[in-house]
Amino acid sequence: MKEQLSTVLVVDDSAFMRQLIAEMVESSGEYRVVGTASDGMEALEQIRSLSPDIVTMDIEMPRLDGLQALEQIMKEMPRPVVMLSAAGSERGNEMTLRALERGAIEFVRKP
Repeated sequence: MKEQLSTVLVVDDSAFMRQLIAEMVESSGEYRVVGTASDGMEALEQIRSLSPDIVTMDIEMPRLDGLQALEQIMKEMPRPVVMLSAAGSERGNEMTLRALERGAIEFVRKP
């Protein structure tokens, strides 16, 4: 019997980064990307309809940013969320801590 792969939703406002992250996630052979979203609002819709095991989430996005979406996910449909950010700035570091406080399981710098 084939082992069930964990499903992942990739959330990033950059189409290029969504593609890159999805390829990196799937290349491990342990995960299957079931969908992508370009902002927090779309992410919440996708989580409700696809019910992924894990979510990768960019911190800085339009409409609903990663921190706001993370709060909503943890309140409504908790699951592991890995936060991603390109920011190495003071603000980026502060947002990282806030994401971890709000329930993110890991924080990764974007390639």
